[in-house]
Amino acid sequence: MNSGREIFVEFVILGNSVKATAIDPESGLEASVIGPANAPRHTMAEAARNKLNYMAKKKG
Repeated sequence: MNSGREIFVEFVILGNSVKATAIDPESGLEASVIGPANAPRHTMAEAARNKLNYMAKKKG
């Protein structure tokens, strides 16, 4: 889905959790995951991007 495409990732701290949201600016699709606040940002970003890819494939 995102081969060569720019994907934005936003992080929001919610108490002892962090919400990572991956956003595809071309399609407008967004996918979020929640994990512990001390989780590595690259791990959370990868999980959000994977979920975004899953949603895009499911949408068709």
